[in-house]
Amino acid sequence: MDLPAYARAVLGGPDFIARKAAGSAHDPQQRWLLRRPRELRRAFLRDVVEGGEDQERWMLLQHDEVCRSFVEEVLSVADEPDRQAIWLLQQPRGVRESYVRDVLSA
Repeated sequence: MDLPAYARAVLGGPDFIARKAAGSAHDPQQRWLLRRPRELRRAFLRDVVEGGEDQERWMLLQHDEVCRSFVEEVLSVADEPDRQAIWLLQQPRGVRESYVRDVLSA
């Protein structure tokens, strides 16, 4: 994923800066990420943006609360909700990990 330097700075920056940027973001996924704690934003920056990890894989390996909030704030409010992604992200972490291992990494 290629992001301009200012976007990287916001993702890795203090919470108050990211939250302010979230207020002007039009994309629900961007708003969601910018409203997360700095530690999670930095992990996304490190693993996905700089490390090239697949976004789906990264999300599936997050804690249950993170997945739940993504479903509630992004997927469920979409014009055409992705029912498969919603179902998968609502599964217990062990199920999501096995999906990553047996399907995405196969």
